[in-house]
Amino acid sequence: MRIGLILTEALGGLRRNISMVISVVLVTFVSLTFVGAAILMQAQIGTMRGYWTERAQVAVYMCSDISEQDTCVDGGASEEQVNAVRAQLEGEALAPLISEVSFDSKEDTYAKLVEQLGEDQASVITPEQAFEVFFVTMKDPGQSQVISEAFNGVAGVEQVQDQLQYLEPLFSALTVATYIAVGIATLMLIAAILLIGTTIRLSAYARRKEIGIMRLVGASNRFIQTPFVLEGVFAAFLGSALASAAVVAGVHFGVDGYLRGRVPFITTWVTMQDAVVVVPVLIGIGVVLAALSAGFAIRRWLRT
Repeated sequence: MRIGLILTEALGGLRRNISMVISVVLVTFVSLTFVGAAILMQAQIGTMRGYWTERAQVAVYMCSDISEQDTCVDGGASEEQVNAVRAQLEGEALAPLISEVSFDSKEDTYAKLVEQLGEDQASVITPEQAFEVFFVTMKDPGQSQVISEAFNGVAGVEQVQDQLQYLEPLFSALTVATYIAVGIATLMLIAAILLIGTTIRLSAYARRKEIGIMRLVGASNRFIQTPFVLEGVFAAFLGSALASAAVVAGVHFGVDGYLRGRVPFITTWVTMQDAVVVVPVLIGIGVVLAALSAGFAIRRWLRT
C-alpha cells in the first residue's frame, strides 16, 4: 500500500510537469549519447593502437641511384653495404629485439610501386632506380628507436622510417575528438542535473498544500521525498534508455553497416558486444545523477 501510494504520487508528478519531464529526457538523452560515443571512441582508439602497434615496422631504405643524401655519395648502395646492414640486423645486439626481418629487392619495390600507382605513374623511374628496403618488425614496438639510432647516418642507408610516427598523429587527433565529446557530454550532464533539480522544485511547489497536509499527519521526510526522487529517476532512466538505444544503433548501422565495408584498411572496429557493455554504464550514470540531483533539490526545498 505504501509503495503503491509513492508510485502513484511519482507518476502524478510526471503527468503534471510533462513539459519539464520531456526536457529532462531530451537533455539526458543527448548528454549520455555523447558519453557513450566518447567511451566507444576511446575503445576504438585502443583497439586500433594495439592492432597497428603490433604490425608497425621500421623500414631501412638503402641508397638508390637517384638518392641525394650525404650517406649516398657513391649513388646506389653497394652489395657490401647491404650485407653489412643485414649482418647488423642479425647480430647479437639487435637480433634479440627483432621479431622478423624481410628484404625487398629493387625489383620487389618497383613491382609494389606499379601495383599501387599503376604502370604509367611508376614509369617515372626504372627498376634499377628503385630502393632496396629492409622491413623490421620489433618484438616491442616501443624499442623501434633503437633501429633508427643504429642506422641513421650509416653509409649506404638513405633513411630509416618508423611507421608508428605516421600513426601517432592519427591517434592523437582521435583522442582530442574524444576529449571534445567528453567535454560536451559533461556540460550537457550539468544542464540535465540543474534541469532535474528545477523540475523537482516546481513539482514540490505545485504540491505544497499536499506536502503541508502530509507533515501535519506525521509523514516522514523520507516518505515525502521519495516520490519526487522517483520522478527524476524515471525521467533520467527514459533518457538513458534512449541514449543506450542510440549508441547500439550507431554501432549496428554506422560501424557494422557502413564503415566496416567502406574503410578496408581498418580491420579492427568496436563491436556490438562493446556497445552492449556501454548500456548499463549509461543507465547507471543517468539514474545515479538524477537520484542525487532530485534528492538534494527536494531536501533543500523542504528545509525552506
